[in-house]
Amino acid sequence: MRSVDQLNPKEYIIVKGARVNNLKNVDVSIPRNSFVVITGVSGSGKSSLAFDTLFAEGQRMYVESLSSYARQFLGRMEKPEVEYIRGICPAIAVEQKVSTKNPRSTVGTTTEIYDYLKLLYARIGKTYSPVSGKEVSKSTVTDIVNYIHDFDEGTRFIVSSPLALQEGRTLDVVLKLLLQQGFTRVIAKGETLFIEELLEHIEKGEKFALGDLEMLIDRNAIKKGDEENQFRIADSIQTALFEGRGECRIQIVQKGKEPISHLFSDKFEADGILFEEPSVNLFSFNNPYGACKRCEGFGKVLGIDADLVIPDKSLSVLDDAIVPWRTETMKKWIKPLLDASHETGFPIFRSYKDLSEEEKNILWNGLGKFKGINAFFKHLESKTHKIQYRVMLSRYRGRTVCPECHGSRLRKDAAYVKINDKSIIDVVLMPIAEASVYFNEITLNKHDHKIADRLLAEIKNRLQYMNKVGLGYLTLNRLTSTLSGGEYQRIKLATSLGSALVGSMYILDEPSIGLHPRDTQNLIAVLLELKRLGNTVIVVEHEEEVMKAADEIIDIGPDAGSYGGELRFQGTLQDAIDNPEISHTTRYLSGKSSIPTPEVRRKWTDYIEVIGARENNLQNLNVKFPLGIVSCVTGVSGSGKSTLIKRCLTPAITRALGHHTDEKPKIDRIDGAIKAITKVEFVDQNPIGKSSRSNPVTYVKAYDAVRELFSKNELSVHRGYKPAFFSFNVDGGRCEACQGEGTSKIEMQFMADIYLPCESCKGKRFKNEILEVKYKEKSISDILDLSVDEAVSFFADQKKIIQRLQPLLDVGLGYVRLGQSSNTLSGGEAQRVKLASFLAKGTLKESERVLFIFDEPTTGLHFHDIDKLMKAINALVEKGHSAVIIEHNVEVIKTADWVIDIGPEGGKDGGTIVFEGTPEDLINNGKGYTAHYLKAAMTS
Repeated sequence: MRSVDQLNPKEYIIVKGARVNNLKNVDVSIPRNSFVVITGVSGSGKSSLAFDTLFAEGQRMYVESLSSYARQFLGRMEKPEVEYIRGICPAIAVEQKVSTKNPRSTVGTTTEIYDYLKLLYARIGKTYSPVSGKEVSKSTVTDIVNYIHDFDEGTRFIVSSPLALQEGRTLDVVLKLLLQQGFTRVIAKGETLFIEELLEHIEKGEKFALGDLEMLIDRNAIKKGDEENQFRIADSIQTALFEGRGECRIQIVQKGKEPISHLFSDKFEADGILFEEPSVNLFSFNNPYGACKRCEGFGKVLGIDADLVIPDKSLSVLDDAIVPWRTETMKKWIKPLLDASHETGFPIFRSYKDLSEEEKNILWNGLGKFKGINAFFKHLESKTHKIQYRVMLSRYRGRTVCPECHGSRLRKDAAYVKINDKSIIDVVLMPIAEASVYFNEITLNKHDHKIADRLLAEIKNRLQYMNKVGLGYLTLNRLTSTLSGGEYQRIKLATSLGSALVGSMYILDEPSIGLHPRDTQNLIAVLLELKRLGNTVIVVEHEEEVMKAADEIIDIGPDAGSYGGELRFQGTLQDAIDNPEISHTTRYLSGKSSIPTPEVRRKWTDYIEVIGARENNLQNLNVKFPLGIVSCVTGVSGSGKSTLIKRCLTPAITRALGHHTDEKPKIDRIDGAIKAITKVEFVDQNPIGKSSRSNPVTYVKAYDAVRELFSKNELSVHRGYKPAFFSFNVDGGRCEACQGEGTSKIEMQFMADIYLPCESCKGKRFKNEILEVKYKEKSISDILDLSVDEAVSFFADQKKIIQRLQPLLDVGLGYVRLGQSSNTLSGGEAQRVKLASFLAKGTLKESERVLFIFDEPTTGLHFHDIDKLMKAINALVEKGHSAVIIEHNVEVIKTADWVIDIGPEGGKDGGTIVFEGTPEDLINNGKGYTAHYLKAAMTS
């Protein structure tokens, strides 16, 4: 390892004496313009070095360069605890957390692709009439002048405009006004007359239809070299357009030929419809001008949910598929359709799912005497003064796709603007992989190409990077709030690549999360591209493939929390393989350690089967989930794993067990041994508490026992302190300045809010008199500062507390501080805290049989910790519970009893079952990407 004192800051980012969190005076140097992986067991201090030291200093230096207004807060922005940091670059942190819950934020807006699309369609989009399909255009003065000059020198022409009657004025009054304005001639029925002559004809009683009359503005001949003549023509055309209310006729008179007449208009219209001219705001759903008026740009409205009206699509109309019409009172609504079925040919015996779109349309909108489902609900809405109708309506209401914009969020006429036969709505609803092909094959004329070149380059570039980071299955219309942490991080990564920054320091937090091993290679290519552009790429990562591609590996350890924080290893992959005994990482990289494959797989008989899963890209799947074993659902990114488990299996079982859920799964039915389980627990990566007051010790219910212990202290008894006095959630013993938070929030208008220790209690959360109560020389605040490891040793004689804390240790969270705010925990850590709460004695009753569903539980886990995690999950299964794990990590897949592989690709090319069986059967007989990577892991 290099000595940092003699290194050049122009070549290295140098950190001397880092002591942030658990780091123990770490000296480290990172070569500039290189790809470096920081690894180590969970809680060893990786993030402390990468984010709390390097990024924090980069951010602090950025703020230092801002205005005096920004710098007034700098005195309160704490500098990382280091001796010095030299050679630091502008820092960009790309974290896992989906930081936006904005219902208007989409993949397109987050990546800025949609901004370029709006500009592109506003500049070169062509509007087509929905009536005739003709292109809508308008003529400018220049267009008309150019038309005239296309004819030969000396050609005579006439400029005229249709005569427009003003309201309340007769034709003779209008003609007299024109005389006063200086106009002298009109064209009546193709003949040129003086206005006085026409007035004489009218006085004699001759009738003229308005369409027969035109006002003659100018008669002239083409003189191409005469500038004055050109000015006169342009002026005449301008006058004609004004007087003709936007219309102007040009008649070309050539010797020996029929006159050529052409009516020009400066109105943007066709087929009698006046269209909106393309503009950026027309394509913006965040602007009232462009947003759909019905849903106001949200894409969804509160309406009648078809899935609630017809929940079982396998039933026919005759079998009462339509739920609100099952009662005797309401059957009168369906009777006309049943009675007339032999005349109309409507198939009343066919299941709803097999009906054609036309037949479904009849069911919803009616035919003849049959009014339809929509008319039924309109009837209910007209009777909302009666409570029974209000209750009935509420039963079938839900967030449904807006019927006006069909989820596109834009006003209807935005779809009339097209480029190469595709509207902006078509583009945002395409998977990114398809959109990329469309823009690469786009054909434009020379004029449009000149305008769009720069915009197209940006769009193609960003779409290409989205594909490269394995997100080709997403659409640009997808809500950002529905993305996983890994997807969001890769979107931010692709956006950074698209902006082509140079000389920056990118710090990424496990970008391989949520990626199948196949997609990891594409991610590595993207990270290397960032490096090639001239950036320093620092990745906090556990994925072996990413480590193998790195220029250098920095290993922090040896263990977690107070047992970590040391620089154990720095060097190349080969150096790590050559020195296997240095750390847990080098042992796994060199092959000296590995996660064992079970000698025997568990057998199963009971199962739960999902039949006819059709959500998102799932293609009418029938899938069996065995009970009493560990099952693993895998497949490439976007193949449909999460959709099957989160959107189909979980809500279906929840409903089958008689519990309410807002989610209505798009499946035919759920079958199997449902009564063999008592409940389903979805253990995801969402925070364990929305409040900063929530923390691991309260979540696993160990804090109740700690407070009780402190309340029995002699001083507490003397002063009358109850257990509530040692709570930071209620009045009594907590610091009232920060209300037990321990921090105060400073709102920064130019960047993220800053949290600083409370000035009153110095971050200790409690009043001084409460802190005087001590157990084994530690106050309640000191207890909250202990790690789980330290607390288990400290409370060794307190069985009640140990029972609650031990599971945290078992799932590899010994390094987490008891009082650590839950919103500072990563998704993987939060998930393991939830797992620990189930492992705690007394949480689950002996009679309970729970189906645990884990969403990528290896997030943030080192090989060493995955071993602990699988032991914890297997401990639950040994107690009679069942586990279904959504996972890409081959180390987890190889330890499972049963594997369900979905694919073969992502998006529309996925959604089918590639394989079901044991890991051994998968590597011997299975096809697809998972089989290939699993074989390499199990045979190495």
